[in-house]
Amino acid sequence: MKIELYDKIQLKNGKSAHIVEIYEQGVAYEADIAEGDGEYSTDTIKQSDILYVFADAAERRAAI
Repeated sequence: MKIELYDKIQLKNGKSAHIVEIYEQGVAYEADIAEGDGEYSTDTIKQSDILYVFADAAERRAAI
């Protein structure tokens, strides 16, 4: 799966996140991870941590 900047993703650990930096497509990304109660943490994640993409950035732009 191709990940784009600002995509909302579901992580395998059950948390959702938004991609804020792409280090290497298909390998590593920086993500703002929802921790609950409106709190977020920013961390590096691997492609293997991602379960699926909710919607890609292009689809969201087209919906506006």
